[in-house]
Amino acid sequence: MGSLGGSGAAGADTVWLFDLDDTLHHASGGSFAAIGAAMNEYIVRELGVDAEQAQALRRRYWRLYGATLLGLIRHHQIPASQFLDEVHALPALESMLRGARADLAWLRRLPGRRILLTNAPERYARRVLKALGISMLFERVIGVEHMRMFGHYRPKPDLRMLRHVCAQLRVAPSRCTLVEDSLANLRSARALGMRTVWMRGWMDEPGRHRPACVDRRVDRLHRLPPR
Repeated sequence: MGSLGGSGAAGADTVWLFDLDDTLHHASGGSFAAIGAAMNEYIVRELGVDAEQAQALRRRYWRLYGATLLGLIRHHQIPASQFLDEVHALPALESMLRGARADLAWLRRLPGRRILLTNAPERYARRVLKALGISMLFERVIGVEHMRMFGHYRPKPDLRMLRHVCAQLRVAPSRCTLVEDSLANLRSARALGMRTVWMRGWMDEPGRHRPACVDRRVDRLHRLPPR
């Protein structure tokens, strides 16, 4: 596996797969709180549980499946499109967004193909990209509603879905670099043969450890070499 530390390791022939929340913007300091509150309200209303139970269910399903949505589908037959549309509606979304100017400038200079790969729905993702002023930089937006195989949702970190994305893009995994804040997603990407970048700039986390599945850990995207 090639390193991202040297010149030429990830250049114009690289396909960059970018996560959205807490990678391109500070979701944990803005939109995540609103999305979490909307999820809790939805679960309380649809499942008839109290707020504390809703919070516990949401966190449990996220730990088990990597996405609250999967637990709600598997255990409660919640309609996915209704859930996704409702909890990501967020009328005040644009006012919640915080991006790093230097990171967004770096992204504009980055050679190679740029694909957004997010477990959020496409409509939400496009609103975020538009508000950040970087919509035109991405060749494609792959939201969670596009991560379906044989009728089942397969969001990150599903390795089969990542392989399918590479097939759709007509690119070998070894030419792809996944930039993410989630270690679980990076582990799957690394197992498939992708390069991996662990973005931790929006996390309040001490230490500088770099797990084996991570080729490069950064606290700001602009500190990555563009080539």
